[in-house]
Amino acid sequence: MGFKELKQKKWFKVMTNIYVLVLTMFAIWMIFFDTNSLLIHLELKREINKLEKTKDFLQSEIEKDKKVIEKLSDEEELEKFAREEYYLKKKNEEIYLIEYEDSLKLKEKDKKE
Repeated sequence: MGFKELKQKKWFKVMTNIYVLVLTMFAIWMIFFDTNSLLIHLELKREINKLEKTKDFLQSEIEKDKKVIEKLSDEEELEKFAREEYYLKKKNEEIYLIEYEDSLKLKEKDKKE
């Protein structure tokens, strides 16, 4: 197959058209090499999705914390929280911690891990 026969093929005529060559080079440049390339856009899109998921999680945590703060604004609830979490007590009062066998086994497993 010589150059004359190759030149007569339809796909060869289309591929050697100056407009097709320029358009192809432009498309390749925009997809891979430009500072605003398609690859960078895809990477940024993934980052945005990740940040939106983090934002949703943090907003749900904020809502939980707001409920806890609202609950702790009541003096009785605050006292209950202090007693349960920090084992605080009133003067002349004794506190006895009762632990069940099941909870002791769980604590031992947690220490081993």
